[in-house]
Amino acid sequence: MNIGIDLGGTNIAAAIVDNEGNITKRAEIQTESKGGSKSIIDGLVNVCRMLLEDTGLQPASIGIGVPGAINNKKGEVIFTPNLPLRDICITEELREKYNCPIHLGNDANCAALGETVAGGAKGAKDVVLITLGTGLGGGVILNGRLHTGLSGAAGELGHMVILKDGRECGCGRFGCWERYASATGLIATAIEFMGAYRESLLWELCDGSAANIDGKIIFKAFRLNDIAAHLTVELYVEHLAAGIANIINILEPELICIGGGISNAWDCFSELLQELVNIEKFPRFPSQQPGTQISKALLGNNAGIIGAAALGW
Repeated sequence: MNIGIDLGGTNIAAAIVDNEGNITKRAEIQTESKGGSKSIIDGLVNVCRMLLEDTGLQPASIGIGVPGAINNKKGEVIFTPNLPLRDICITEELREKYNCPIHLGNDANCAALGETVAGGAKGAKDVVLITLGTGLGGGVILNGRLHTGLSGAAGELGHMVILKDGRECGCGRFGCWERYASATGLIATAIEFMGAYRESLLWELCDGSAANIDGKIIFKAFRLNDIAAHLTVELYVEHLAAGIANIINILEPELICIGGGISNAWDCFSELLQELVNIEKFPRFPSQQPGTQISKALLGNNAGIIGAAALGW
């Protein structure tokens, strides 16, 4: 029996997970970050206590998915952009309390592992997970194991440049994939088209203020055949396909699995995405088929929890 924890900026979600990747009990609490690192560590201890009370169980291991850079060997969080954790060990108290191995992983890496263990990529050995949310996260599984790189920071797919001298990214570079293929990038593209199409339904759906636009509104207008929404989604998918083709050209995995909030509109863009990727990727000739498959992730918010638990397997 393993515990998986998804440490988020808003909530700490955790579950008891069996060795088949099935969740048998779940708990969730609000992330208390105002008290600094101590409040967050206390939250990790409390959510484990909630899971284990009245069970009589002792975890074989505890895995924690962290939204940032980690050093698993030392149990340290190096940096998190949205939580007050920097160069600090967050595993010591849990290790002392439960006397079991504690593993850390980047949250996107954990989600990739979760989908491979029990989700849309189950059974595949070489998988790349792409999460399309506020940012663009990624995780890479090679030969059935997480590829974390020299310092544990591998898999930051959103920070490959797809448009030189393009939009400024929070990482300090310009033209990063994240600035075009995330939900934030989708919204930025929509606002550009809204400026050119003042009669667009998007204006009505966001009450006349571009500040109210979000992904749900864009895809709603798309389904209603609004021209600005169609142009937005088409350009968005071109940018998404460019990054995916790059990944295929570099790694040629069995499967690329796409999750995150935008994947909920899979019906709006999956066919065009596959078409554009087939055009852009290098191994596109008939002799190379079927080649890398592109599919939707299946586990939703449970992917990171299951993957974190799987760090101990």
